[in-house]
Amino acid sequence: MNRHALLSLASALAVAAALSASPIAQSAPPAAGAKPVPRAADGKPDLSGIWIAGGIGLLFGEAEADRIRKADIAAGRPAPPPREPPPYKPEAEAKRQQYLTRRGIDDPMARCLLTGVPRITVRPLPFEIVQLRDRVIILYEIHHAFRIIPTDGRPHPEDLEPSYLGDSVARWDGDTLVVDVTGFNDKTWLAGTGTFHSDAMHIVERYTRINQDRIDYEVTMEDPNVLTKPWVLRSSLMLREGTRLQEYVCAENNLDLDRYEKLIENGVDFTRK
Repeated sequence: MNRHALLSLASALAVAAALSASPIAQSAPPAAGAKPVPRAADGKPDLSGIWIAGGIGLLFGEAEADRIRKADIAAGRPAPPPREPPPYKPEAEAKRQQYLTRRGIDDPMARCLLTGVPRITVRPLPFEIVQLRDRVIILYEIHHAFRIIPTDGRPHPEDLEPSYLGDSVARWDGDTLVVDVTGFNDKTWLAGTGTFHSDAMHIVERYTRINQDRIDYEVTMEDPNVLTKPWVLRSSLMLREGTRLQEYVCAENNLDLDRYEKLIENGVDFTRK
């Protein structure tokens, strides 16, 4: 099956149903006998390669992630630690609950809008990291999006315009690439149904290549307008040697959205089990 058929999770509703049986390789221990970390000419870990998130739990809400975790435990698979729920202010949490009640039909992904940080990193499609001497380039299959991240010490520009992916600059902290991201618009969700944010959001990503085949990914999200404290999530990025980035097409005429909208207008309660 073409992998883009999977992302007819343009309607997050269809995928949410499948999540209960999906494994997630988030923060799992490194495999025994793993190959060592490759190094660039300057001695820093070389992050270059084609990667894909080890699980899709960060795409959806903490309830779905918890169901995945329990399914992993029941099946005898390594399970990630419980995920921290988003620390929203009361009025922001009320808005998120409205999105949850509507079962994700407001998800920007379902309308082919560019997925923002950090969600774009954990979508189940590959992306390529190209590490150069003074910058890191990330090419995403999804949306054909890209990020050019300077590592030469420059600050963020002063004339930033709000955007889906924001503006990124990076530095090395030992063997970890630390990416500072700001300058967002408010049109994306962070890591689950209804996890909206404002244009005041600030994100710090940490990429740590722990062996040949895996990068540990940690993201800290701060938004004084809607969050009470920084929100930290973790995942694993797995090397996919031999994989090529392919053409990505998002079907904008997603008729399911209209169908679900009409059901809601007719009083169908999607929260009932």
